[in-house]
Amino acid sequence: MIISSAINRLWLNTATLLFTLYSVLNGMMLSSIFLVYTMSSIAQVFFITAGTFAVMAAVGYFTKTDLTSFGKLLFMALIGLVIATIVNIFMKSVGVLIFVGLTAYDSQKIKQMLMSCDDVTENSQKLALLGSLTLYLDFLNLFLYLLRIFGRRE
Repeated sequence: MIISSAINRLWLNTATLLFTLYSVLNGMMLSSIFLVYTMSSIAQVFFITAGTFAVMAAVGYFTKTDLTSFGKLLFMALIGLVIATIVNIFMKSVGVLIFVGLTAYDSQKIKQMLMSCDDVTENSQKLALLGSLTLYLDFLNLFLYLLRIFGRRE
């Protein structure tokens, strides 16, 4: 949230450092999945996630259909998912569908934002960094939802 809200006030190097730090901390916190799930199921789910993510990112990038209207719907679904998670309603497959859709939508949105930039400036690099953060979170959440569905516990 710090990176997203303060991106215009941060230097590019500072924003990049914060993104890297966030990724490292996330990786350290998520290392606990190795205590819960088998190594083979983690690897299997990672490759399922990577394949799904790649296909949906390509769909978002190459499709001629404007996905803007899906963004509002997916954002509302994401809010619903967060609320459902908080009150412990288990919606595994719905979460997967939401993050699959968000991957395509976010890929198209990032492409459009960067294509509107005339040249490579610090501002366009900041947009790319925010896009990276968005896609990172899409991938991470898709992985976690798929792991809950397909992961085998030790």
